[in-house]
Amino acid sequence: MSQARSQIQQRAGSALREGYGPAVRRFEIASIAVFAAAMAWLLLRFLTQVLEFPFLTASAFMLGFVAADFTSGMVHWLADTWGSVDLPFVGRALIRPFREHHVDPKAITRHDFIETNGNNCFICLAPVTLTAAFVSFDGWQGLFVGVLVFSLCLWIFCTNQFHKWAHSDDPPAVVAFLQRVSLVLPRDHHSVHHTAPFATYYCITVGWLNEPLHRIGFFRGLERVISATTGMLPREDDIGRDAAEAIVEEEQICPGNATNPEPG
Repeated sequence: MSQARSQIQQRAGSALREGYGPAVRRFEIASIAVFAAAMAWLLLRFLTQVLEFPFLTASAFMLGFVAADFTSGMVHWLADTWGSVDLPFVGRALIRPFREHHVDPKAITRHDFIETNGNNCFICLAPVTLTAAFVSFDGWQGLFVGVLVFSLCLWIFCTNQFHKWAHSDDPPAVVAFLQRVSLVLPRDHHSVHHTAPFATYYCITVGWLNEPLHRIGFFRGLERVISATTGMLPREDDIGRDAAEAIVEEEQICPGNATNPEPG
């Protein structure tokens, strides 16, 4: 892995920062506004059923919390591993922040509410809106789906804030406590991801699923399938082609060694 790390070449942080223009800002503001309205609509639709099925509601809400951790890992992995900041729209709005974050991890602590949360609101719009529009909440099945989707999208919305606190030098006292008991993403735990080549521990809501997914080689397996199918190299746009090729070669020689977690 030392050879692969020596070949890493990332884009300049200033160049990545310049990709955050007025159009992206307007997109984020619109995403937050529409997401808030959709979440309120969904909540109002199932709220009257909650008291009738309290344990079902609690179970669905907790399942949504765990599902958000998995979803944050999938989205994080996709944005870190595939695509380019040069792609139209998606590159600047969704992929660029992840590339910038690896070059300047503290940049997220300087982002305001809109820049921190706009992307996640956009990601959640479709499931919230479709659930509110088409699911019937007359029975327990509909309530379970509604609460699950509401919880999932609520915690996905919170994910970037949790992620931001994981990079803060002095988070609020209550946040520091929640980090210590692993109810939001702990700082030391997340530092594993920031060890080059940034290829493991992608879940950033709470991080509970990082170790299990790593041990079964979940993301590495997906990368092998996609590379074999498309010929694309994982993380090529983020760390450069030479480093990406070196990692693949090392993984073929010593399977599993290329992405072992270690302190950042």
